[in-house]
Amino acid sequence: MIAVSRTFPTPVRTHARFTGLLAVAAMGVYLLIIVGATTAVTGAADACPTWPACNGQWLVPLSDTTLAIAWGHRVAALLVGGAVLATVAVAWLGDTDRRVRVALTLALLLYPLQVALGAVAATTGSTGTLSAVHLTVGVGIFAAIVVALAWTLEAETADEPDWEPMPDPEPVDEPADDGGIELPSGVLARAKLKTGMYFRMMKPRLMWLLCLVAAAGMALAAGQELRVETVLWTLLGGVLSIGASGTFNHVLERDVDRRMQRTSDRPLAVDVIPVRNALAFGLLLTAASLFAFAQLNLLAAGLGLTAIIFYSVVYTLVLKPNYVSNTVIGGAAGALPALIGWAAVTETIGLPGLALAGVIFLWTPAHFYNLALAYKEDYARGGFPMLPVVRGEAVTRKHIVWYLAATLVSAVVLSAVSSLGLLYAFVSVAIGAVFLWTVVELHHEQTTDAAFRAFHASNAYLGALLVAIVVDSLAF
Repeated sequence: MIAVSRTFPTPVRTHARFTGLLAVAAMGVYLLIIVGATTAVTGAADACPTWPACNGQWLVPLSDTTLAIAWGHRVAALLVGGAVLATVAVAWLGDTDRRVRVALTLALLLYPLQVALGAVAATTGSTGTLSAVHLTVGVGIFAAIVVALAWTLEAETADEPDWEPMPDPEPVDEPADDGGIELPSGVLARAKLKTGMYFRMMKPRLMWLLCLVAAAGMALAAGQELRVETVLWTLLGGVLSIGASGTFNHVLERDVDRRMQRTSDRPLAVDVIPVRNALAFGLLLTAASLFAFAQLNLLAAGLGLTAIIFYSVVYTLVLKPNYVSNTVIGGAAGALPALIGWAAVTETIGLPGLALAGVIFLWTPAHFYNLALAYKEDYARGGFPMLPVVRGEAVTRKHIVWYLAATLVSAVVLSAVSSLGLLYAFVSVAIGAVFLWTVVELHHEQTTDAAFRAFHASNAYLGALLVAIVVDSLAF
């Protein structure tokens, strides 16, 4: 049985429980921010124009949805304020770094200002400037608590070796000189194998999520008036452009793939598909994707071509093998489908579409750094300067927290500039909390399994968020 370290007052007592309290406080504040932004957009705040009671009532009828939302937001603010106060008290009474105490104290000092701004907005009518200030202060409180969480996790879980770059890993066994794999003798079996290899070059695992990004962009732009024809051409163009990008990536990284355990059996690495055939296949997919997008408009086609070139050339050839920031900047490739979806409907690039693209861009490092931790030795064999390879695991884990927080804030911005409702808000909070918890566990466990759990949680978060966007836009 592990002894309990009594470094914090009862009932917290341990650093692990204190980090849990920090995570709860952070997500509580986040709930207030995103529900507040949703409340402002949907006009629910107008149902309760007095403060602190609603129209003289301390208990409101739940049958009035807008009134219940506005009142629930105030009750939640009271409860979350108590959680923030308790967290600050525990930090000062317990064994925490001075910088953690300062960050949490700042959050506590900003909290009454946030409440006062909310009261003014409720009683005088919320202007654009007041709403922006209210949102900014809320984000400041959230950021301060997340910073305290990251610093606490860093101090508690990072050892000196975690800050060091990776040593050179053991090489993967090189393929035999005759290369490749043995092809079956039967015509049908050989055709089936090669067909499967061509399909694999298209990276089908990426398709569902990126197509969902485009679908969310379309739904945001069109609302309930989204046409089936637009959806079909956009998704067809998206599938083909993803396939083209994946194929070119297989061609350009075929030599590196042979040195990495998880990619050593890719079609070109084992010489099942000739390079010239793969290039021709990629060009055919590119042409077909541009044709599909062109059925919508030229802007969508131009953005589709930009996505292919960016992933195949800028990311694969320039960023990935040369820069530690490859994952961050490379997130633009995943963000472009959001703009394609918006442009497919409107023939323009609008603010909500840009906000959705920002969510994807910031989510990418929080998502991919988990995979980089799980496969750090493989990336080192391939010569890729991934963050855990170059700067160590502690920095990588800390950056996951930063980018997760930035992703959550960008989801609030999307809520503020669109007409998304409570479904979107609650999905972001609920699945975002799961994502954050797996990241906290990753810091404590520091295992490959924990990295994969956080990776899958990031997928679940974005997938659920995009589905909520589509449902909120089309059904409500």
